[in-house]
Amino acid sequence: MSSDRTRSPALTSFVVASRYMPVYVALLLLLIVASIWAPATLSGVAVRAIAPYGAVLGIAALGQMLVVMTGGIDLSVPGTMSLAAVIMVGVGDGSNENVWGAIAIAIAVAAVIGLVNGILIGGLKLNALITTLAVGLIVIGLVNRYGSTFAVQSPVPTGLSDWTSTRVLGVSPVFWIGVVLTTILIAGLRYTAVGRRFQAVGANPVASHVVGVRVNLHQIVVYVVAAIFYAVAGVALAGLLRNPGVAVGTTYLLGPIAAVVIGGASLTGGLASPLSTFVAALFLTGLNQMLRTMGLPTSLQFVVFGLVIIGGMLVSGDRIIRGVERVLRE
Repeated sequence: MSSDRTRSPALTSFVVASRYMPVYVALLLLLIVASIWAPATLSGVAVRAIAPYGAVLGIAALGQMLVVMTGGIDLSVPGTMSLAAVIMVGVGDGSNENVWGAIAIAIAVAAVIGLVNGILIGGLKLNALITTLAVGLIVIGLVNRYGSTFAVQSPVPTGLSDWTSTRVLGVSPVFWIGVVLTTILIAGLRYTAVGRRFQAVGANPVASHVVGVRVNLHQIVVYVVAAIFYAVAGVALAGLLRNPGVAVGTTYLLGPIAAVVIGGASLTGGLASPLSTFVAALFLTGLNQMLRTMGLPTSLQFVVFGLVIIGGMLVSGDRIIRGVERVLRE
């Protein structure tokens, strides 16, 4: 009997951990394929070049992951990132003295966008997919209107662009910001009461409501926090590009969702791994770089990315959990 008791937690840990394994297998396969057909992708110069862009996708994906953990999805990511980037241009006005003020305004405006999403979805119980799509369209309209008030392709303050181009341990500090945010989420979700309660709300909101947890408030707060992550990603991307433009966030509609799916998150809410999500973002960025190095046309790149997302759904965490449990029962 005691042996069964000691094995049970180990089996439970194995079953839970198995949902996150595909992303690491995919990353290993990417390294093998790249070393054979596109070795330039793995050069030090290439890795240093793509690492900060992988981190930008990873930061946005971490925000999306928090939303998915509540059973929702957020399509306002492109608009929020674009608005944060454009604010760095408009409010920054090319002056290093305005950098911190512009960053604060970008984060504050993003928080308001997240609050609107949260109230509509968590408070009024509107459909998350449609609501965030509509809010995202409104934000994109505001971005284009605001962007028309200053010269096209105006640069961000040089202080921001110079900072993103520096090297910390050989890599842009943007990458390390992604690592720090990932670590904070890992610690927060695993070792704090707030984090564990948040996971419980996502996994079973009805039961959480019965025991007195304010489910609506949790859902509202998570959209605010997610929007702040998008703003951080948008600011970092603006610094990397120097001249971001009003459509800078357009390509980040499906990428964060793909990273969350490939990272093994439960699409019904509750379970997700910040580390696996961040690694999945690096995998997608590396895959994109490898396809470019191999000279594949843009049309084929879209095909490959679509196949990767479908593959991620086929080996999603929920399906793996059911498969492992079936094997253990047999």
